[in-house]
Amino acid sequence: GHIRGGLGYVAIIASVLFAGLSGSAVADTAALGAILIPMMVKAGYNRNRSAGLIAAGGIIAPIIPPSIPMIIFGVTSGVSITKLFMAGIVPGILLGISLAICWWWVTRKDQVEVLPRQSAKEIWRATREAFWALLLPVIIVGGLRGGVFTPTEAAVVAAFYALIVGLCIYRELKVKDLFHVLVAAAKTTSVVMFLVAAAMVSAWLITVANIPAIVTDVLAPFIDHPLALLLAINALVLLVGTAMDLTPTVLILTPVLMPIIEKAGIDPVYFGVLFILNNCIGLLTPPVGTVLNVACGVAKINMEDIMKGVWPFLLVETLLLLLLIFFPSLVTVPLGWFAGH
Repeated sequence: GHIRGGLGYVAIIASVLFAGLSGSAVADTAALGAILIPMMVKAGYNRNRSAGLIAAGGIIAPIIPPSIPMIIFGVTSGVSITKLFMAGIVPGILLGISLAICWWWVTRKDQVEVLPRQSAKEIWRATREAFWALLLPVIIVGGLRGGVFTPTEAAVVAAFYALIVGLCIYRELKVKDLFHVLVAAAKTTSVVMFLVAAAMVSAWLITVANIPAIVTDVLAPFIDHPLALLLAINALVLLVGTAMDLTPTVLILTPVLMPIIEKAGIDPVYFGVLFILNNCIGLLTPPVGTVLNVACGVAKINMEDIMKGVWPFLLVETLLLLLLIFFPSLVTVPLGWFAGH
């Protein structure tokens, strides 16, 4: 925080780190917003822009493993969840870099309070205290990369590790709290499973109504032109994302789009990353914009105000999506390395 605009960079780095812990855009936005937005406003940053940055950083969570939407996409499409996780690492980091560049640009003339520089001793103490928490994403990615466990087993390892660290090392979690933690986890899981159940019904209705064939006919002229097909599909998903939340969109559109993607010869893992990123951008677009609504609640502002603050970051993230469409190697090359190919 000792450099100009420093709290914004802190927010972006924290978003990337939290992404490796939760996999939920809403959870990250709520947690970071509650801590950082009051700090940023107190330091003289524009409230709307600060809330916009936190919201834009929150959507990094579904891209970097362990991503909840990628698990849902993998289960629905039959694509390897491990490969999806590995493919999301570099795009997630690129999101963070893009936001940092955008933040530098929009705050370059702001007159804000610069915090005192922390000593090396204080930095070392904070890093040492955070070590056990920061080790969690390393264990998840390392275990998947090394073939030690599957994504399902990784979830068990992560939950057990977090339990031990919370109870025995940080001691912020008490034994008496475990019942409430389990109930909260059950509620969250049940919401997703109800959505899955409803989406299965929707998928059946879509199939009976022959909608996949209709969509295929509409997109047929693009089948022999993968780039044009990806642009058309992503334009469709961006439009749908303004009116539907991420999970229902993934569950309903995946069975419709995957046959077209396979017929066009597009790498399904690469498409999965684009698809999830596109749906994440939908979390920042009104009127639904789940992440926007969470950021509004935390920052105590209305939708109109946060749109004034979020639009530069939304634009940059959309441009990054286009960059990944035009340059697939940004996803496929790192995937090959992470997957050990």
